[in-house]
Amino acid sequence: MKYYSLFYLVLLAGIFAGGSLKGQGIEELVKNKYATYEKKITIERKPAPLPGVREADVTWSKTVWRLIDMREKMNQVFYFPTREIQGRNNLVNILLKGIKENTITAFVANPKDDDEFRQPISFEEIKKKIGGGPKTMSIRDLNTGNLRDSTYMQEMSADDVKKLIVKEVWYFDKQKSSLQVRILGLCPAKVYFRDADTNKEDPLTVKLFWVRYPEVRELLAKNESLNTRNGARNLSYDDIFLLRYFDGYIFQEENVFNNREILDYSSGELASQESERIKNAIFNYEQDLWEY
Repeated sequence: MKYYSLFYLVLLAGIFAGGSLKGQGIEELVKNKYATYEKKITIERKPAPLPGVREADVTWSKTVWRLIDMREKMNQVFYFPTREIQGRNNLVNILLKGIKENTITAFVANPKDDDEFRQPISFEEIKKKIGGGPKTMSIRDLNTGNLRDSTYMQEMSADDVKKLIVKEVWYFDKQKSSLQVRILGLCPAKVYFRDADTNKEDPLTVKLFWVRYPEVRELLAKNESLNTRNGARNLSYDDIFLLRYFDGYIFQEENVFNNREILDYSSGELASQESERIKNAIFNYEQDLWEY
């Protein structure tokens, strides 16, 4: 009888100890912002290595610039969430955080000759271009009734950054006998209307900064986008770019006229047809090499 009593005492002690440990584990998980489990794979994730390319193996190449509208359904993964939710953030806020912490370098994006990654730009300059920093407005003094200028600090918001420019090079690798593509740089663009502009049908687009894609890959690989079908298998932003899960159109190709844009020599439907022609020319280069 004593052995049975001792057995039950040990069993009860084990149950209470297990419950205590279990409760302690739940308490630790509650402290974690992901609530159910700690995501170590994402934090420790490294960008997938790209195969090397020899100059002698590249028989043809073309550099193009592609415009991505992040408001389109397929590209909304770049725009949302506009604020951090469950450890996720949108592409622009991730890049701005990396620039602020000096983990990546941003370069000036001028209207012309703006994609050679030559002149670095500081985070404070980018902040002003987005709309943050000191602002001045006229208010009426309640004591005198006169108007006076008042200065206030406006918070930086990336909500108006709705477009993304991707600089990429397409090339044919004879060693692999296939057409390949490498992204060279990314440039977020702000879309807005002038304060006094009553025409709301023709928004202004301003390029903010350029970043070299090979440099930002490690940062993008550690940040997830939302997989609406399975939240446990979210893709990183680097995965999205490598797998090309986005949609955009070509608005510029390298050319002898200082790499002019399509809109510099065409407009309307003709510009759309020219963009489609460039895309088909790239695709057909590989197809025309084979006989069926």
